[in-house]
Amino acid sequence: MSYSLLRPLLFSLNPETAHRVTLYAIENAHRFKLLQGNPIDCKHRNIMGIDFPNPVGLAAGMDKNGEYINALAAFGFGFIEIGTVTPRPQPGNLKPRLFRIPQAKAIINHLGFNNDGVDKLVENVKYANYQGILGINIGKNFDTPVEKAADDYLMCLRKVYLHASYIVVNISSPNTPNLRQLQDTEELNHLLGTLKLEQNKLTDECGKYTPLVVKIAPDLETKQIISIATLLMKHKIDGVIATNSTFSRIGVEHLPHSSKTGGLSGAPLTKHSTTVVHLLHGVLQGAVPIIGVGGIMCATDTKEKMDAGASLVQIYTGLIYRGPELVCETVQAICK
Repeated sequence: MSYSLLRPLLFSLNPETAHRVTLYAIENAHRFKLLQGNPIDCKHRNIMGIDFPNPVGLAAGMDKNGEYINALAAFGFGFIEIGTVTPRPQPGNLKPRLFRIPQAKAIINHLGFNNDGVDKLVENVKYANYQGILGINIGKNFDTPVEKAADDYLMCLRKVYLHASYIVVNISSPNTPNLRQLQDTEELNHLLGTLKLEQNKLTDECGKYTPLVVKIAPDLETKQIISIATLLMKHKIDGVIATNSTFSRIGVEHLPHSSKTGGLSGAPLTKHSTTVVHLLHGVLQGAVPIIGVGGIMCATDTKEKMDAGASLVQIYTGLIYRGPELVCETVQAICK
């Protein structure tokens, strides 16, 4: 059935309820072989030492605990990213905390890293036995002081290291107090140095090199982007994801829910995140590959991210508004 026919029904539900219902339906469709994934023809790309079958991935947030990996992969993604996961389980922020702005094809989320904890995620990953490219997005618990954030990232890094194709250090969610402070030069320099040392240690111990990727915010001044890019090269970080959701409400100020607390994603973020990709690329010049995410709602948005300097892209909010056809559309636009 066409997603355009199902969307009104899903949009009649509370957004979090719709999220759970959708994932449950996808999982059951896959289990009963009603959802059969077919690979989309595309030239493989080697990024970060990983062979990606196609450059379009699922962004973190859809499957926080890694419960639906195989079912989601059937949509044709070149890679799946799960999380954000924290060392300890946490319920996230108070409900309601997820709001649609359909007039602008946007979402505001104030979820707050709600997840079952890193041990449960690892258990789910083992059970899935997924053979594709799997990114695991890690964060800190809401009650961990920002000055001790590195301890939380280290704990998650150690536990997911063997199970991930790459690991994302999320320092840019707008929904965990003081988290974005970790993007400041001094804090980021310390965090990246600490994590890089641990990555090298784990590589020796495990006999496996798992790339480290940093996810940044769109709400950065140019000088901050330049500083972050410089630190990524200094510490030989393997990749950068640009961007997370935004505090900005430009373009939606007059619409219902626009005043709600949280990060805005979807179409209003498109050009903003692409600008960050472009600025990053101007400094990095290919030294650190960029994964472009934020407001990819159609094939044109994908091509603009790639033209701006992204090596890979990810989608999430576009999937909510467009459905699975967006995956095929974006892959074909890049690979034709």
